[in-house]
Amino acid sequence: MERAELEKLTRDYQILQEQLHALGVQKEQFGLQKEEHKEALVELEKATGKIFLSVGGAIVEMPKAEAVKKLKERQETVEMRLSLVTKQHDEFAKKEKSLREEITAALKQQKA
Repeated sequence: MERAELEKLTRDYQILQEQLHALGVQKEQFGLQKEEHKEALVELEKATGKIFLSVGGAIVEMPKAEAVKKLKERQETVEMRLSLVTKQHDEFAKKEKSLREEITAALKQQKA
C-alpha cells in the first residue's frame, strides 16, 4: 500500500473515530432522557392534585391523563431515537474495527 493511501485511510479512521464518539455521546444522552422519562412517569402516576408539564419554554397545568399521554409520547420518541443512534453506533464501530485492522495490516506490510 502506498503512503498516500495509508494517510487517507488514517484520516478516514480519525474521522470515523470522531463520529463514533459523537454517536456515543448522543446514545448516552438519549439513555439518560429515557431514564428521566421513566422516573417522571412513575412519579406522575403517584401524583395527586395539580399536574404541571413543561411544554416548550413554558410550564402548563393540565389534567393528569393528558400529562401521562404526553410524557409517554416523549418517552416513545426518545426510545426510537436511542434505537436509531444505537444501530448507527454499532455500524460505525464495525467500520472502525475493520479500518483499524486494515491500517494495522498495511503498517505491518510496510515494516516487512
